[in-house]
Amino acid sequence: MMMFADTSRGRPFAKDPAVVRLGDRYLTYYTICPFGDDREGDGYGIGIAESLDLDNWTKIDEIQPVQECEQNGICAPGAIVLDETVHLFYQTYGNHENDAICHATSTEGTQFDRDPTNPIIKPTGDWNCGRAIDGDVIDWNGELLLYWATRDPDYNIQLIGVSSAPLESDFSRDTWTQRCDAPILAPELDWEQNCIEASAVCKRNGRLWQFYAGAYNNRPQQIGCAVSDDGISWKRISNKPLLPNGAPGSWNHSESGHPCVFVDEDGSTHLFFQGNDDNGKSWYLSRVDVDWSTGQPTIRPVGSA
Repeated sequence: MMMFADTSRGRPFAKDPAVVRLGDRYLTYYTICPFGDDREGDGYGIGIAESLDLDNWTKIDEIQPVQECEQNGICAPGAIVLDETVHLFYQTYGNHENDAICHATSTEGTQFDRDPTNPIIKPTGDWNCGRAIDGDVIDWNGELLLYWATRDPDYNIQLIGVSSAPLESDFSRDTWTQRCDAPILAPELDWEQNCIEASAVCKRNGRLWQFYAGAYNNRPQQIGCAVSDDGISWKRISNKPLLPNGAPGSWNHSESGHPCVFVDEDGSTHLFFQGNDDNGKSWYLSRVDVDWSTGQPTIRPVGSA
């Protein structure tokens, strides 16, 4: 079983995975924690690890805050490869209602050019607080759909919204259109508590499937799934988590959260997620396989028939 954590900052910590394939290697982008001391540049950043098999990962680089809007930290990346270029959609950190989604590009996967119009996404409307985090993107019908999490005006309930930009655009700020005037997903089920976040969307059989995190971290956060024919209107496939937290004593007893869905060139679907057993003192990344044989996603351990 894949178990990856970045230990470079004093404790095992890797959150918020985003996995792509670039050539003959896989790359994952993930949140890394502050150093925990007073050294310069000690805020949240984004780590980069590579793999040849999706299970064994080696850290190769970091992305540190550069732009003024990033000065308090960056985290929670989403990624997609378009025309052999990695497009990274990540959030600023530590600004509360003012956190927003930024964009950067790289042709080799580690050195990124920032979009000069950053931040590119901040939601509007009286149903949200103006914050955007946890960006995830997918190309759909000539557009790039960008899903983001926000909160209600009282800053209590985590919600999902979506924006779109033409696929042939440069994805700068003025190319995006907010596609909702209300949440496209909001917590309704008991296990979701007060939070739905971390959208992870893939295409299958002409439909879009959204894996999402329900409940705030370690309460426990678990992963559900919804389906859509247009990317805006969504219906849950079950009233139970698709991927629950682990049993007492397991590595992910505190949560199985913040999914990333990755579809490889052979069509195989892999669900990456974060977990821990110590209420967030440490964070590890792992993955499971997604089985579509029933027409809907089901989870099976890696390597099982």
